[in-house]
Amino acid sequence: MAITSANQLELLQTAEAVAREKMIDPGLVIEAMEESLARAAKSRYGAEMDIRVSIDRKNGKATFTRVRTVVAEEELENYQAEFTVEQAKQYMADPEVGQQLIEEVPPVEMGRIAAQSAKQVILQKIREAERDRQFEEFKDRVGSIVNGLVKREEYGNVIVDVGAGEAILRRNEKIGRESYRPNDRIRVYIKDVRREQRGPQIFLSRTAPEFMAELFKMEVPEIYDGIIEIKAVARDPGSRAKIAVISHDGSIDPVGACVGMRGSRVQAVVNELQGEKIDIIPWNDDQPTFLVNALQPAEVSKVVLDEEAGKIEVVVPEEQLSLAIGRRGQNVRLAAQLTGLDIDIMTEADESARRQKEFEARTKLFMDNLDLDEFFAQLLVAEGFTNLEEVAYVEAEELLVIDGVDEATAGELQARARDVLEAQNKAALDAARALGVEDSLIAFEGLTPQMLEALAKDDVKTLEDFATCADWELAGGWTTDNGERIKDDGVLEPFGIELEEAQNMIMTARVSLGWVDIADLEEEIAEEDEAADAEGSEA
Repeated sequence: MAITSANQLELLQTAEAVAREKMIDPGLVIEAMEESLARAAKSRYGAEMDIRVSIDRKNGKATFTRVRTVVAEEELENYQAEFTVEQAKQYMADPEVGQQLIEEVPPVEMGRIAAQSAKQVILQKIREAERDRQFEEFKDRVGSIVNGLVKREEYGNVIVDVGAGEAILRRNEKIGRESYRPNDRIRVYIKDVRREQRGPQIFLSRTAPEFMAELFKMEVPEIYDGIIEIKAVARDPGSRAKIAVISHDGSIDPVGACVGMRGSRVQAVVNELQGEKIDIIPWNDDQPTFLVNALQPAEVSKVVLDEEAGKIEVVVPEEQLSLAIGRRGQNVRLAAQLTGLDIDIMTEADESARRQKEFEARTKLFMDNLDLDEFFAQLLVAEGFTNLEEVAYVEAEELLVIDGVDEATAGELQARARDVLEAQNKAALDAARALGVEDSLIAFEGLTPQMLEALAKDDVKTLEDFATCADWELAGGWTTDNGERIKDDGVLEPFGIELEEAQNMIMTARVSLGWVDIADLEEEIAEEDEAADAEGSEA
């Protein structure tokens, strides 16, 4: 039966029924019908014509119209849908470019092929509407937990019915070797939702640290209410995890609240995570203290933090070493993930040996370069002197506190240290020039001869070369790859150049070369400061 001969209200009833079934807007179904009828009309009147169909939302009447647009004579391309100003004067008074002439045309009866084509258009539009609805529904649910029904397993990946569509739990997002059968109920974390050509793709996870955090939020009312906050989570899925919590109410113990009466709350999470052992740790803003907590159950003797490198050294008693490291390094690895620090664990004996080695190396440095006997060199090291620069340029009073050192001896020590440094600087500068370093780089303020030599060995020989460097190439940095922190060595890192200092040096070089306008730079800094002040006042 042709659509045009059907009861007009039947169009609206059909649209309503389809919209209810697919849970989409009825208007989208009617728009799909309008497009399908317009396509059928074009096949009857001509594909180049601009035929449009409008279905009345109240009575279902379909109106077919032909639209022609007034264009400039030189832009006329489609004679069926466009006409010039002169041609339009036959139909319109004072026509202007851009105006449209809309004429109603007789409706068309749809044959079998046209009806089938119309059906395909409607189905396609409905599928697109379903995909949009699914994407809109789930994009705001990223980071939440849903209950789903397992439909099937494909190559280790589990396809899960999450109510309004299908989602995928990839093999590497499952805990251990857990397997599922069709119709098994499963609790999963929505990790990501992406709009792709084949429709929205919903990616699930059971190994994400956020999954554990959300589970605790469901089991612990204080977390849900914001009284207790989860600050960090580290997991070895299916085996062990550490979670750091802090209470914003001094009367509530965050660890006790998460454990629950007789461990009921934490046990519920453990059961969901296939028996994963969970260490609940009190958060502390002081990183060394927090790390001591994170390494539980091991006892820590001493902590040395290098904030610049994001590295921390932990000293433990000999009998606590294996406990601190954990089976296959699990305990220290989780503690590193939790704190975001690179942890180096050593025993008290190892630390003592290392300190002794450093002491001997510094003693030898002073003996060889300042022509001192071992005892005198050891006195310098014991007073905290670590290099020749400190001896050469320190205030003389700091040398006079050493037993047996008078003003004459202090002056002699500093003179020897300066002579050695000058000789070293000359040798380094000569080596840098021999490697091809240009005067423009040598004259750049802030670079010592030793730095110039190191840059030359790294093929940085001109001011232009220096200006194109990245800050981490000079000062070094850290890269995170698959959760593991990897050290990037900087050319000038051995000389104590920090990241911010490297940034300033590179920017100064670019300004001196004219690559950056200092006025634009100052304006940009001022705007950033204003934005920061505005954010601070809002807070």
